[in-house]
Amino acid sequence: MKVKPVVPLKAYSFHLQDVQLLDGPFKEAMEADVRYLQVIEPDRLLADFREHAGLKAKGAHYGGWEHSGLAGHTLGHYLSACAMQYAVSHDKQFLDKVNYIVDELAECQPKRNGYVGAIPKEDSMWAEVEKGNIRSRGFDLNGAWSPWYTVHKIMAGLLDAYLYCDNKKALTVETGMADWTARLLRNLPDSSLQRMLFCEYGGMNDVLVNTYGLTGEKKYLDLSYKFHDKRILDSLAMQKDILPGKHSNTQIPKVIGCIRRYELTASDKDKTIADFFWQTVVDHHTYAPGGNSNYEYLGPAGQLNETLTDNTMETCNTYNMLKLTRHLFALQPAASLMDYYERALYNHILSSQDHSNGMMCYFVPLRMGTQKEFSDSFNTFTCCVGSGMENHVKYGESIYYQGVDGSLYVNLFIASRLNWKEKGVTIEQQTQLPESNWIRFAIKAARPVSFPLRIRNPYWSKQGVWVAVNGKEQTNIKPDADGYFTITRLWKTGDAILFKPSLQLYTRSMPDNANRLAVFYGPVVLAGVLGTKEPDPVTGIPVLVSAEANPASWLKADANQPLVFHSVNAGQPQEVTLMPFNQVQKEFYSVYWDLFTPQSWAEQQKVVEAERKKRHEMEVKTVDLLRLGEMQPERDHEFAGEKVNTGEEHTRKYRLAYPDGYFSFNMKVDADKTNSLLCTYWGMDNRGRNFDILVDDVKIATEDLNKYKASKFYDLIYPIPVDLTKGKQQIKVTFKPAANNMVGPVYGEVRMMRGE
Repeated sequence: MKVKPVVPLKAYSFHLQDVQLLDGPFKEAMEADVRYLQVIEPDRLLADFREHAGLKAKGAHYGGWEHSGLAGHTLGHYLSACAMQYAVSHDKQFLDKVNYIVDELAECQPKRNGYVGAIPKEDSMWAEVEKGNIRSRGFDLNGAWSPWYTVHKIMAGLLDAYLYCDNKKALTVETGMADWTARLLRNLPDSSLQRMLFCEYGGMNDVLVNTYGLTGEKKYLDLSYKFHDKRILDSLAMQKDILPGKHSNTQIPKVIGCIRRYELTASDKDKTIADFFWQTVVDHHTYAPGGNSNYEYLGPAGQLNETLTDNTMETCNTYNMLKLTRHLFALQPAASLMDYYERALYNHILSSQDHSNGMMCYFVPLRMGTQKEFSDSFNTFTCCVGSGMENHVKYGESIYYQGVDGSLYVNLFIASRLNWKEKGVTIEQQTQLPESNWIRFAIKAARPVSFPLRIRNPYWSKQGVWVAVNGKEQTNIKPDADGYFTITRLWKTGDAILFKPSLQLYTRSMPDNANRLAVFYGPVVLAGVLGTKEPDPVTGIPVLVSAEANPASWLKADANQPLVFHSVNAGQPQEVTLMPFNQVQKEFYSVYWDLFTPQSWAEQQKVVEAERKKRHEMEVKTVDLLRLGEMQPERDHEFAGEKVNTGEEHTRKYRLAYPDGYFSFNMKVDADKTNSLLCTYWGMDNRGRNFDILVDDVKIATEDLNKYKASKFYDLIYPIPVDLTKGKQQIKVTFKPAANNMVGPVYGEVRMMRGE
């Protein structure tokens, strides 16, 4: 960096090449990621870049988001991931990939006046922006999907190519993109810029501040302020929690840019933004495994109980929260920061990967009885596939930090080897945590050297920590105000520290429901494994019943399988088996549990019985019943439609109709009574699901499924006007979508019921 921090940093992470992972789950995840990086073809990621520059593509573009509005974003992440993997391994194949991609982008750039990109219709879109003709609804800028987001990913990848692979051409291309950005925005007033920033723009402020740091040219620092979203960031500077209802991952990169700018300018406003944001998200918007958001959005502070869905914990959010945490730690090392970092790394990031093939989760779902959905190798390329490429090759970046006082911080208990070149010291951390709580640090030194060794006092070690140096127990050692045990001595080859935190079961409850909780063992969240078939969402999700809050009273360790626990006389309707969430792959599972006392369970059973009674009454009132998606019942009811589809989810079959389609069927009615139609839907992110329901071509209702957000079934009843059924034995029911919308899915059984 040509521009040094103007505020005192107290700790620095080591270069990735100085930390080597040893055998364990993190190395396994890294190796799976590396295998995936090896099969990705740079020419296919570069295809649209070349075509947009008027050059012939050398490969067919990939599918998924790489064949849509966010085309190009993956290339930036891939460039970063390959650069980091080269830094870790010095494997020349990754250096070759990095250099090749940079050369290709450098060939494209002169043909585009400094810009490189692959976004559909980008030239006309950028031309409109330059003229101040700016339109955005949050994720679109003049019809393009978050274009600055993609620009940021490419620029960040180029900077990583420069930093980790010493590719100077990468910095030239990146500064060319920064100069193009300056020219594009040079005549826009702040009012226009703020309208532009309503659209997600990634970390453009961050990458421009880093460009300033690397080049020393202040124009890039000045340019970073053109990506300062006053609506959000100035509110945070006043310590106002304006996050409820906001898209989570739109905000986190902005805040990273602020804390990076603080390091180089000492702007207290930027520091306040970062501190307040981090504390607010971690304390009030974060689930037990360390992730945040539901359907990508943050809800009301401290209200998470009703947000357990299949779309919780977007992985990109945590990727960025860990970046923000690293900046804050460098400024003021504290165990509390690394407590969060560890929780999110072990339980969200590590849990987001299929360890057999390196595929990633967009969301890591927390609905009770859910299942992870992993990406496809070549036809997904969501934002979380891109950040996931990076996540698993850089596990070594925060295990150790070097204090400016010459000390060594041990933050994470991951089997690894540190080569501390400045001290001539190698430290090998041997651990199988959490299978075992013994952690051994073996030291080799070129010559005896004195330094303070600081080991984090983990928050989960509820019964204290035992420490010994060269076999001698350190009885007087206590954690300091920052939460670290400090051992200062003249270290030499053969010295060894044994560090033994206590491991036990404990729980973390929902902030708004003390009786809904997740179970931890040491640093890891445990998930209950519910088999390979999805449990019924009403009757098949187990609960726990115990008079004791301490999980050790109702969970017992398996005698033969490490980190496997079984409930004893506590599971209803059946006992449950728990294992580390980060090792759950294709199974259905629950992370959160409802814990009842025997008394409250008796009351809950009354609720269940009332539900059964309600169901019985519904059966009595049923005039006709259609089971959607089943051949004979649909034939019996003369099911018809165009542009329709069927499938099965959540243990029930469904029907849906695509735009400009419809479906209809006949239903018997009671000619002498009021009739009502009961339909079932699954709550989720159902944007574009507006449709009409018609009876004999007369509209009786309009439905918008996006109102129903919880991951559960919603039974909705539509009264039918009497004059539409009077004197009739049957009617035709039609579901018809609004323009550019879909119908459904409508699940399971459609009922015609007499009465209201």
